[in-house]
Amino acid sequence: MNLKSKGINAEREIIHMFWQKEGWSAVRVAGSGSSRYPSPDILAGNKIRKLAIESKILSEDKKYFSNENIMQLKAFCNIFGAEPWVAIKFKGHDWLFISLEDLEKTENGYTASISLASRRGLLFEELIK
Repeated sequence: MNLKSKGINAEREIIHMFWQKEGWSAVRVAGSGSSRYPSPDILAGNKIRKLAIESKILSEDKKYFSNENIMQLKAFCNIFGAEPWVAIKFKGHDWLFISLEDLEKTENGYTASISLASRRGLLFEELIK
């Protein structure tokens, strides 16, 4: 399976998780990351909350995010009125949802490791409470 298909399948997995919970809905934003306009991978919400999610599925132990990537997610959320989240699934682990404030700042961007995600991330059930 190529990387694009792997990413699309990961996004669909998250969408199904939201739809399986009463009162929640979610959609995949086609073309996210390739548009000249900032857009997340997934929009999810209910009557109370709107979430904009950047999702990553990894076989590595750490994910790097550029400043630009995080700034675009923040910009979209500021306009749309959504909460920005990063969803990461490390190999052999459940999905963990990390707020942008909990990402580790680096010289050129941000990073999330398994250790950081385990300490600061939320499981799906915790996210939707």
